[in-house]
Amino acid sequence: MLFVALRFSDHPRALVKSIDAAPALALAGVQRVITAADVPGQRCVGLVEADWPILVAAGEETRCIGDVLAIVIADDVHTARAAAAKIAVAYEVREPITTPEEALKPDAPQIQPRGNVLSRSVIRRGDVEQALRASAHVVEGTYTTQRIEHMYLEPEACLATPEIAETGAVASLKVLSQGQGVFDDRRQIAAILGWDPARVHVELVATGGGFGGKEDLSIQGQTTLAAVLCGRPVKCTLTRPESFRLHPKRHPMQMHIKVGCDADGHLTAVWMRLVGDTGAYASVGAHVLERAAGHATGPYKVPHIDIESRAVFTNNPPSGAMRGFGVCQAAFALERSLDRLARLAGLDGWEFRWRNALDVGDRLGTGQKLDNPFGFKRTLLAVRDAYRNAKYAGIACGFKNVGVGNGVPDEGKAVLRVESPDRVSIRTGFTEMGQGYFTICVQTACQETGLPPAVFVPTTDTSVDVSCGQTTASRATVLGGMAVMQAARRLRAELDAGRTLADLVGREFRGHYACTDTTPLAANVPEPKTHLTYGFATQVVILDDRGRLQKVVAAHDVGRIMNPTLLAGQMEGAVHMGLGYALTEDFVVEGGHIQSSTVRSLNVLRAHHMPEVEVILVEEPDPETPYGARGVGEIGLVPTAPAVAAALEAYDGIHRTSLPMKDSPAAQAIFKPGAEVG
Repeated sequence: MLFVALRFSDHPRALVKSIDAAPALALAGVQRVITAADVPGQRCVGLVEADWPILVAAGEETRCIGDVLAIVIADDVHTARAAAAKIAVAYEVREPITTPEEALKPDAPQIQPRGNVLSRSVIRRGDVEQALRASAHVVEGTYTTQRIEHMYLEPEACLATPEIAETGAVASLKVLSQGQGVFDDRRQIAAILGWDPARVHVELVATGGGFGGKEDLSIQGQTTLAAVLCGRPVKCTLTRPESFRLHPKRHPMQMHIKVGCDADGHLTAVWMRLVGDTGAYASVGAHVLERAAGHATGPYKVPHIDIESRAVFTNNPPSGAMRGFGVCQAAFALERSLDRLARLAGLDGWEFRWRNALDVGDRLGTGQKLDNPFGFKRTLLAVRDAYRNAKYAGIACGFKNVGVGNGVPDEGKAVLRVESPDRVSIRTGFTEMGQGYFTICVQTACQETGLPPAVFVPTTDTSVDVSCGQTTASRATVLGGMAVMQAARRLRAELDAGRTLADLVGREFRGHYACTDTTPLAANVPEPKTHLTYGFATQVVILDDRGRLQKVVAAHDVGRIMNPTLLAGQMEGAVHMGLGYALTEDFVVEGGHIQSSTVRSLNVLRAHHMPEVEVILVEEPDPETPYGARGVGEIGLVPTAPAVAAALEAYDGIHRTSLPMKDSPAAQAIFKPGAEVG
């Protein structure tokens, strides 16, 4: 096996005049240096748009500090890294565009050939201007949120093994990947190599965390290219600083908002303009800003709506998918505005939200009518006493889609194959990344077949067609669960007919679920349906007499509890991430250069910083999902930051409009030397 190291750009924006690999090749143990000219197929990749080069060529301009200029293949990882550092690159350094405001200027340099605006999403219903004029109370403000690193425990890693034909040529390729979508990995790897995808077999190695940061192709492209060109197995593992510079982050956003209500505290209108710094490449930035727009009115009844969101290219590291997917940012602006309106209307935070809460038969901001039961109001009732009985407490609500939706088909596929008299494999297209999805697959198969858990072995690879997109949008339990349920019921029918597993060895049982009736955002149809279903939540954050975090009460409508332990873990982990987002975490980039180069510099909360977390699970089953379950991966941190901000305002009277709130007593208690919070 050989090892790969990458040579990254030294500048966020610079013309690459030349790349001299001679100093690297002079090191003993270096096998080869690969540059853009060596790519046999398509050099640019992307989940939605192929605009991200796996190697930037001499004569081209770099777009961010994470651009790769060369790949070094060596006998060991230390030699590979030393050689990569010796590659001499000549640049013509250019001034980077580092804010959306700069990028939107008419004379700004064009970061991408299409221009500096990746996307624009619009929702308009009713007459917002007239509704605001007629409102008893109107608030207006600007809110900003920061860039965040996913900080999963396992950095990016890939192992590619070529299969050599008798002719000596590479016939096929086996790839062990840590990505969140092995079929997307295969598609993009094949495009880079100029191969038919059938020659590429990708297998998931259960991933040490993802949170959206492993959706994009990271090092799989460079690693597989190296393996094919040298004809030997190749491994690449990024260091933590390399991981920081390569994969996309949570979008920093600026949101300008106006919200009105009548004298009784009923919402009349929401006007919001959102701008997200999407960095150098498209990734899924257009969908993140689309999702932010679609959720900008929260889980509330709002008759008049005018929302516009834009994703803007800069020379900063790319922004893409991260847990919450744009909804955390929009919720912060909206919920903070509701707190101001509540005071003007003479109501507390709970009562204001209760009066405006969506119920069955109401419509979301996108126009979708909520026909199926859901438990949003039950989450409000569950936290009412905790909120009202606390001296310093803040409350916030949120909702989050399940499934990609917005006109994109949502599929779940699974194949149960009887491998032996005591073993049944479960092949699924979704990713196990620490969230317990494989456990849910086994539980579902056991529930439907009556067979014991030890029989089932779940795996994710491309050996059979179970392609169903990325493990994102809180969709795996719902879509994958439906597919496993269908496949397991087909197996159960054979068992009920008197056959044994020994009789069925070699047989495959397929399940395929598809939601194909969603509509694009702001579609001009009588009954829009933007998503399959939604999760709903209310959270209360309580501070002590010194303004420190004391307790978080998190009430969530989960539809149906599939696994209580996994579910509690998801909720507590989400609250941890939400508290860090609110108070301390910030992935700092200045002038296009990353300043947060260590794990410590991210200011992620340690275990002893966590307050008590009370998780309240509300079950209001959805008839269109497996056993009524809703996805909960993302909704868990949507309300957290605004609830923290509201609690801080109850404590010191300061209305904070920007994250992270490092000036707050809660944050200062965490990071002041010697301070302990528990």
